[in-house]
Amino acid sequence: MTLLTFVIPVRHQANSSDWPLLKRRLAQTIVSISAQSNGDWRAVIVANEGADLPDLPQNFTDQRVRFPPNPLHDLHSAEREQVYEAVRLDKGRRILAGMLSQRDTRFFMIVDDDDFVSANIVDFVARNTNANGWKIDQGYLWSEGGRLLPHHNDFANYCGTSLIIRSDLYRLPACFEDAKADYIKSVLGSHVRIGKLPADAGSPLGSLPFRGAIYRVGHSGAHSKSSNLLRTYFLNRSLLSQPRQFVRNLRCARLLSPTLQNEFFGANANR
Repeated sequence: MTLLTFVIPVRHQANSSDWPLLKRRLAQTIVSISAQSNGDWRAVIVANEGADLPDLPQNFTDQRVRFPPNPLHDLHSAEREQVYEAVRLDKGRRILAGMLSQRDTRFFMIVDDDDFVSANIVDFVARNTNANGWKIDQGYLWSEGGRLLPHHNDFANYCGTSLIIRSDLYRLPACFEDAKADYIKSVLGSHVRIGKLPADAGSPLGSLPFRGAIYRVGHSGAHSKSSNLLRTYFLNRSLLSQPRQFVRNLRCARLLSPTLQNEFFGANANR
């Protein structure tokens, strides 16, 4: 049994406005995951048949699916909640397909295809194998090309790359066809909802005791339409009227040092 499996769902290629750019960012996420200091892990990328993926290194595999494009992928195409429900269903069934292909694992971690994870995650899990899992409550934000990494201390409610959960707590169905839409959307398609469900079932998640992931924000391919880092964290109207909070935010930002580069981007990553 593998200790930890990373599951990376990738949207249908028809839902990407720039597939080569998505592929480049996915390749960076692959490099980030591959930097794990403990080798007891594997990763599965779930993508549609025909999607051009980066070359996959050791420990990676792909799971091909035939799901149609999400007709409500664009946040501007319909009512916001309708869009979110459609995204939860599309993302959730990709995650389900990936998990069912890799059932022989102790823990799962879902990773969005443009984020980064700490190289220390698998090693930490290996020293705590009896735990229910963890929320990444503390993480970093990052905009492409930047060298500033602001802290985010409510990370699990902000970024999908934020949960490490023991596989049995997902209560996976015997086969894909047995999964109901509500299960797919709530247990797999929404990181906020699944983060609460283990506690409701008597198996609460712990808090990862270090900053475990980086949320890439403000780029054109971000489905969440996250704002530019400078505008979100330093120059929004609310903060400009609260100079003390502005100073606190500035103090809680790290420069991208060689140590952080190696931990999150991989030693040879091309940012």
